[in-house]
Amino acid sequence: MTFAGATALITGAGSGIGQAIARAFAHAGASVLVADVEAAAGEETVRLIVAEGGRGVFRRVDVTEAQDVQTMIQDCIERFGRLDILCNNAGVGVAAKCHETREEDLDRILATNVRGTFLGCKYAISVFLDQGGGIIINTASVAGLVGVRDRAAYCASKAAIVGLTKSLAVDYARDNIRVNAICPGTVETPWVARINAHLGDYETIREQMNARQLLGRMGTPEEIAAAALYLASPEASFVHGSCFIIDGGLTAM
Repeated sequence: MTFAGATALITGAGSGIGQAIARAFAHAGASVLVADVEAAAGEETVRLIVAEGGRGVFRRVDVTEAQDVQTMIQDCIERFGRLDILCNNAGVGVAAKCHETREEDLDRILATNVRGTFLGCKYAISVFLDQGGGIIINTASVAGLVGVRDRAAYCASKAAIVGLTKSLAVDYARDNIRVNAICPGTVETPWVARINAHLGDYETIREQMNARQLLGRMGTPEEIAAAALYLASPEASFVHGSCFIIDGGLTAM
């Protein structure tokens, strides 16, 4: 797939799935704005993109802040002349049952995952309406479709992203704005290791996470990135309002 001449903006692109998506779009020819709250991580993603022959720039953004998000969108247009693809990927989570979840953690998860995705869509859609179309890909999760043990707040936030994606698909279908969500299963990323760190020996936990996929392993960030490329491509022109499940068979059981 080629995205030569297109501009893609990916939030949470400093590591894991977001970094893989940013690198994949750059490799396919797109100009990429790498957005992350962690400057060092975002700049490392840009370094990798440039080393691989791609074009990318970094912008620090806190997706929970409306002004930050609005300025990020404006900066992307000023740098590249347009915005074609928005991937709302920034997200956080904690491993805890409902009664164990601190209220401040719930607020942080909902602010980043739900408010951040909503704000990204809000300000990108205004641009897409003016320019005649665009593509939005939201990173949800199978945790937004089925219950996952010890992830009460995270499941709630990802279910909200699924609902938001479908609502946007209904509202903007006739405006040439395609909106879809990616729903990964368990993907082996630094983030997954981090939120499970307090539950015990990570190697034991890792094997348990491998086992819950029918394929017997976790996914890779690159496999999720490949789905993002497809959803943004002309080949997916009839895919709209979809929750694209990539989970190694986890939800088939």
